[in-house]
Amino acid sequence: MPTNIKGPALFLAQFASDDAPYNSLESIADWAAGLGYKGLQIPSGDPRLFDLEKAASSQTYCDEVAGMLADRGLKVTELSSHIQGQLLAVHPAYDKQFDGFAPASVHGNGKARQDWAQDQLLKVAKASQNLGLTASVSFSGSLAFPYLYPWPQRPAGLIEEAFDELAKRWLPVMNAYDEAGVDIAFELHPGEDLFDGATFEMLLDRLNGHARCTINYDPSHFLLQQLDYLAFIDIYHERITAYHVKDAEFRPDGRQGVYSGYQPWLQRAGRFRSLGDGQVDFKGIFSKLAQYGYDSWAVLEWECCLKDAATGAAEGAPFITNHIINVTEKAFDDFADSGLNKDETRALLGL
Repeated sequence: MPTNIKGPALFLAQFASDDAPYNSLESIADWAAGLGYKGLQIPSGDPRLFDLEKAASSQTYCDEVAGMLADRGLKVTELSSHIQGQLLAVHPAYDKQFDGFAPASVHGNGKARQDWAQDQLLKVAKASQNLGLTASVSFSGSLAFPYLYPWPQRPAGLIEEAFDELAKRWLPVMNAYDEAGVDIAFELHPGEDLFDGATFEMLLDRLNGHARCTINYDPSHFLLQQLDYLAFIDIYHERITAYHVKDAEFRPDGRQGVYSGYQPWLQRAGRFRSLGDGQVDFKGIFSKLAQYGYDSWAVLEWECCLKDAATGAAEGAPFITNHIINVTEKAFDDFADSGLNKDETRALLGL
């Protein structure tokens, strides 16, 4: 039945920096609360904001974090493990680029980097449990994405082998999250092996429908792929456990389409935009999520090639607030209830 979505909330990854007020959880919380946010999605691997090692082992630390945020009218919505999830599965073509996301001690050693990522993901499960959270958000990583376009013709079994291996790496992580009572909500994102509904199902099938394998719904990535992001909710609403509110626009012309011609973000046919500046039908999205009973957080993920981040954050809180539907507790036509009992209703049917 319809339920109220929680929010507005803010994903901190794009805002964290070495400069105040973005360089500590306390100061960035003050800033976010001042803009009207009620929740924060915290990047678990950013030590400026969060001590993952301590959170995984210390209930006291997690209680202190939650208490500090509560004093500011805020809650933790989810912990993000996008970077760690990405590093659980890396195609060799991206080794050098993704080494930069990992500690220097594992650079140049793909297996060591994978082991580090798995350990990090397990710590996120425990930290989420200590914080009383029921979901975390992540990336799937990628072994198959370089072979996205079927030219040259893919060898038989290539994609199947990649997804078999992906499932092998994620299964023990999923089981640990199940023990912690926490979902893994994958952001379906180009560059990851899970980038749409079909690829999500390919992993889900190999995980035998694992209950903790869920979706962080982000319509911006679907609009840029020209996927029907409203129909997506109809199909997968039972698996949507997190929601990134992010806008985008797609402006194809005689030179560019979905692939956007290797152009920089400003010149791409498909671009991420601040909330309200793009083409995403958020009224339709919030309506469908409410209809299907989504009762978790609406979290702004700000990315825009034009607008300043601080402006985007300031505009984002009221935008989300104005789109959250305060769902009705009664039918609009209850006033016209005839009041007939069961026998009288049957009589209407001649029974």
